[in-house]
Amino acid sequence: MNIDSPVTAVAMSGGLDSSMAAALLVEQGVDCIGIMMRLWSEQGPGIASTNKCCSADSVDVARTVADRLGMPFYLVNAEEPFRKAVVEPYIGGFDLGRTPNPCLNCNRRIRFDWLLRYALGLGAERLATGHHARSRREANGSYSLLRAVDPQKDQSYVLSVLTQKQLGHSLFPVGAYTKPELRDMARQRDLPVADKQESMDLCFVADDDYRRFLEDWSPAPVQPGPIVTSEGDTVGTHQGLHRYTIGQRRGLDIPVHSREPRYVIRKLPEENALVIGNRSDLATLEFQVEETNWIRRPHSSDSDLTCQIRYRGRDIPCALEETGDNGVTVLLQEPQYGVAPGQAAVFYRGDECLGGGLIASP
Repeated sequence: MNIDSPVTAVAMSGGLDSSMAAALLVEQGVDCIGIMMRLWSEQGPGIASTNKCCSADSVDVARTVADRLGMPFYLVNAEEPFRKAVVEPYIGGFDLGRTPNPCLNCNRRIRFDWLLRYALGLGAERLATGHHARSRREANGSYSLLRAVDPQKDQSYVLSVLTQKQLGHSLFPVGAYTKPELRDMARQRDLPVADKQESMDLCFVADDDYRRFLEDWSPAPVQPGPIVTSEGDTVGTHQGLHRYTIGQRRGLDIPVHSREPRYVIRKLPEENALVIGNRSDLATLEFQVEETNWIRRPHSSDSDLTCQIRYRGRDIPCALEETGDNGVTVLLQEPQYGVAPGQAAVFYRGDECLGGGLIASP
């Protein structure tokens, strides 16, 4: 990793990965400053008023790590930008019958936009994060985004929204290490994060119940509606479209009228209807992607492209056809089940992340 920036800002969270990102850079002689964002959190009777990414304990740990590494530490208020760029689109996506991934908007609009601009304003030239990914500067001066060494922790999927300019200002120091290696390295350095567990839930949902969160915060009232089969027969009543996901089988509360299990295959927000069908109805070989961001455009001759349609999903061989207006038609070589509008489809050539976009509603 070539580091030619005189000052690097490190996005700190009080967790293992960002702390080790800072430690690795400091040990390489890089002049670092730590920045932690205070993010929006819901407030109300019986509800915690602190975002899990920036709890008081996390702030204390991040500050302690920065002190031990001899780094200045800044705690900055990003509550309002985070609410507008991440929380409101998350709520709005469900209101449109989609299944949004808020981490994409957080990286696109907050971490590598709002925070990066803040860091540049402090005099830094790079922003380092604890993401498990790698970047590489090519001979022509452009940048490539690569999968992390640890495939179980790879986060290139949620970094597919980055631009060449953002990649040029970004560093991912921990992408070359596995999680166990990072824990051992933290213990060797006596950092108070070696055994800290990572949170996998939505940081702004206090009790991890996203259905309750949407019912409390969506401006659109929850409306029960019909559950219909793919043949058009009404077989039950749903209690709000936000309570169901594409591919869901359990909890449909419908009478048994078929020997085959039934799955959610579509949500129709205009009609407030939930469509169910057989598993075969979920099979998808072709779908549309919109709002595509290309880190590096594929060549028309590429025959080794793959697509990942879930954060922890596997690579599926595919072909891509650009349709204009940042749209792409994805042609899969094998059917996938539960392709959900609003989720990201991310494209790879080997370990290189080429970019991605949002799966469009059918």
